[in-house]
Amino acid sequence: MQSNATPPTRDGSFHRSIGLFTGTAINMTQMCGIGPFITIPIMLAIMGGPQALIGWIAGAILAMADGMVWAELGAAMPGSGGTYVYLREAFQYRTGKLMPFLFIWTVLLTIPLLMSTGIIGMVQYLGFFFPHMGWWPVHLIGLAATALVTLLLYRRIESIRVITIALWVIMLLSVVGVSAAGFSDFHPEYAFTYPADAFGPHFFVGLGAGLILGIYDYLGYFTTAYMGDELRDPGRTMPGSIIISVIVMMVIYLILNISVLGVAPWQEIARSTSVASLVVEHSWGHLAAAVMTVLIIVTAFASVFAGLLGGSRVPFQAAHEKVFLSVFGKLHAKHGFPHVALLTMGAVTAIGTFFDLTEVISMLLAATIIVQSIAQIAALVVLRKRQPGLHRPYRQWLYPVPCVIALLGWVYVYVSASASALMLSGAWIVAGIVVFAIWAKVNRSWPFAPLEIREAYLGND
Repeated sequence: MQSNATPPTRDGSFHRSIGLFTGTAINMTQMCGIGPFITIPIMLAIMGGPQALIGWIAGAILAMADGMVWAELGAAMPGSGGTYVYLREAFQYRTGKLMPFLFIWTVLLTIPLLMSTGIIGMVQYLGFFFPHMGWWPVHLIGLAATALVTLLLYRRIESIRVITIALWVIMLLSVVGVSAAGFSDFHPEYAFTYPADAFGPHFFVGLGAGLILGIYDYLGYFTTAYMGDELRDPGRTMPGSIIISVIVMMVIYLILNISVLGVAPWQEIARSTSVASLVVEHSWGHLAAAVMTVLIIVTAFASVFAGLLGGSRVPFQAAHEKVFLSVFGKLHAKHGFPHVALLTMGAVTAIGTFFDLTEVISMLLAATIIVQSIAQIAALVVLRKRQPGLHRPYRQWLYPVPCVIALLGWVYVYVSASASALMLSGAWIVAGIVVFAIWAKVNRSWPFAPLEIREAYLGND
């Protein structure tokens, strides 16, 4: 069945008030979390020296290439939902609602795992004040923090604007403070002296693992794609906010990393579990380090709060549109928020805190790559063929080169993930296919009914 409909972005439900500057700030707010403060030591240990900087540069290249995929899709289909919308439009011709269903299914795993990294990082920085915590105290604190976030969210919360602004300000203070501390006692021989075998045979093995951490630190460059209904001139704002945010954050990360590397030998930094505290204490003393540590702990907690708040709305929206399990479309009887999604994601976040940080990052990326990153590249190619008349205010520069670079980069990241991460992600996707089959049978959807084609964005200027 073929039908054309007015796109949901044209019904006046949202006010298009977000321009290029605001959109870029929103992306950067999501990108600049606790990530670099917990990954710098791991990156140094994995890559074996200051050449770890290449991991962040490689991450920026992948983020830029992939961002250009997001930019074309988002500018052409500027509705709320991002990936969910693109996969729904591109893959409806052959597999019905399977791909958007699998994406939402994967979100139930990946968003909580991303939040787990914030909890893990927060507990690591608490170690500055309590350096001798054992296994049980560490994980009990992680569980308690997750439970507290979930409890605070268990009510109607209309806006996270204040939280987002506060998070951005605190994070900016943290980055500027750590960088300034590093450069105030900077030793070039620490930052720019590489081990004799820095670029030896093991370099590319380390680079694969380093790229996993690097791209993790850039996640969030596509945030404006999920706010397409609210962007002013999305054909300009969408690609501009993505590309500019990646470039600016690459510069910020390089400055931060160089400043950290110049404070002490890289081996000492690689052993640190709270590198920002180490740098500030080394340069400005214990009191300044304590203040910085508190800022980072607050940032980590706030980022988990904001992430679970926004993330719990994703499966609710899909269920409300009858593309996902109906139980996730239920609102709390009294307060009117999606409590099933919140509790589910809170539980997965709590489970994630029991894993090693690098393992959690590896798992969330492995699960994301197949049904989001690679699927979106395929969606762009499919839509260029299936919907050539789709209005594309931004067309990917040098197409298909960025698609190829992004595809190769994501495949490299995927095969560099740990065996357990690959097994978990594969099992989760297979389980999602089984659940989809049951759901489709109950709801009389494809493959148990004819395909329903709805080209929501065709025929509009």
